Amino acid sequence: MIGRKESPIRLLVAGVILFTAGPFLFAQNGSVGVDRVVVYKHERKLVLLSQGKELRSYKVALGSEPVGPKIRHGDHRTPEGVYVLDSRNANSHFYKAFHISYPNSADIAAAKKLGVSPGGDIMLHGLPKEYAWVGKAHLLHDWTDGCIAVTNEEIDEIWKLVSVGTPIEIKP
Repeated sequence: MIGRKESPIRLLVAGVILFTAGPFLFAQNGSVGVDRVVVYKHERKLVLLSQGKELRSYKVALGSEPVGPKIRHGDHRTPEGVYVLDSRNANSHFYKAFHISYPNSADIAAAKKLGVSPGGDIMLHGLPKEYAWVGKAHLLHDWTDGCIAVTNEEIDEIWKLVSVGTPIEIKP
């Protein structure tokens, strides 16, 4: 039987647990959680934010030509700007992947001005299935065709916390 003195302590402990773990618990059912993703290309860092507070961060690999914004198809650059994680693929060649809504209207206009295709099919993804064993060593160099890559364990965590429709801002 719980005494009167124990009950407030248990409530306090439960409150602390819910306060600190709440964003992660609620994110799994989609009701609350990550409301913005920010990538800092120069730091090779992806941050998950909820109401302006950092929930998690990850080191990332970028396109093999990481400096500057994506200009055209085949330039191996990761875009810069504000986009949306507009779909997910649980059966990607790169384990799991979120599609990034690149190109936006500004990207299309800039490419048109140059007479080139802006490209597309930019993703936030894990590692190719046959190279999953590489793990964090994939960070030793930028290797994607313009995508943002994390380990498979990290994309599993992101998968649980981030919903389709979440904005992603990719900064230089």
